[in-house]
Amino acid sequence: MTTKPLSDRVLDDPRIAALLLALASAGVLLSALFFQFVLNYQPCVLCIMQRWPYVAVMVLGLVTWLFRRWKGLGDALLVVSGLALLAGAGIAAYHVGVEQHWWAGTSSCGGSAPANSLEALRAQVLAAPVTRCDEVAWSLFGISMAGYNVVISLALAAYAFVAARIAYTRTPVSRTAL
Repeated sequence: MTTKPLSDRVLDDPRIAALLLALASAGVLLSALFFQFVLNYQPCVLCIMQRWPYVAVMVLGLVTWLFRRWKGLGDALLVVSGLALLAGAGIAAYHVGVEQHWWAGTSSCGGSAPANSLEALRAQVLAAPVTRCDEVAWSLFGISMAGYNVVISLALAAYAFVAARIAYTRTPVSRTAL
């Protein structure tokens, strides 16, 4: 019995694809946390919102891996991961528009989550630096972090959809019964 090399299974096997998506998402999140905690670039509200789809993809990758014996589940969760990444790309594209002053940001841009009391609000205002959504904190070759996030999210979403399609068409489960 021969097994396929990993390079062939990257698209065929939804477990491998989900694991790669989860690892890539972890890499993006670790990069964001490095910028935040090591380089001291404080994120704005839209920056934080862009992180949640990556968290979702990591959780979906873990679920796919844990329940790998359930045929068809990996295919479906790859599609959900792709949709989450498309949502992340949309948030990032919106953020790029705010940075470029193509449109206004949300009402929470420039502030943080609401406090429960007046004392908590005062402490929050005094303690936290205000990071505006319409200011580019860092860029490389004229592209902001949000701009790179659009590209990364779209590339990972495309990979998720292609892997789901290939896995769906190659899964030996009878699809006529569905």
